[in-house]
Amino acid sequence: MPAPAAPYDYDAALRACARGEQQALHGLYQQESRYLLGVALRIVRQRALAEDVLHDAFLNIWRRAGSFDATRGSGKGWIYVVVRHQALNVARARAHEVSADEDTVETLLHQRQGDDADATSDAYALQANMGKLHDCLGHLDESKRNSILYAYVDGCTHSEIAQRLQAPLGTVKAWVKRGLAALRECMG
Repeated sequence: MPAPAAPYDYDAALRACARGEQQALHGLYQQESRYLLGVALRIVRQRALAEDVLHDAFLNIWRRAGSFDATRGSGKGWIYVVVRHQALNVARARAHEVSADEDTVETLLHQRQGDDADATSDAYALQANMGKLHDCLGHLDESKRNSILYAYVDGCTHSEIAQRLQAPLGTVKAWVKRGLAALRECMG
């Protein structure tokens, strides 16, 4: 009778990933990918999208394996949290998308063209305000300015901004809030 296989050591696999051992990531994928795909699928509800989530999550696992702390939880749990967060981020981003048929797009384009004709008279005022906004943004420190630009120009969530700036989520929220207050005061 064969001896039972030793349980998979997720913590050791994550430590190996942190050292750059690609085989460890492959082992994690072989061990858990079918279950993790199920987690992603329950959240995003589309198989192709769930597969993309899983791919991106494994890239995050590879990049962030060094941040895994076994004193705070199990390696297996950490992997599932990474996949769940990735799936939730995708689901939230998709919730902001708006689908429209061709007729709706045509109507919006014609409406915008009419609005553009009305806006020509206000072009000077708009240009002046944009110049002032540019100046006010220039007076903000880099972290606040980047947080606001990521949020309002790129449409990033606070979590995405925190990831881009490699800063804690609470700090990013504070930067956005304080930066907006400073812009309101400057634009006065």
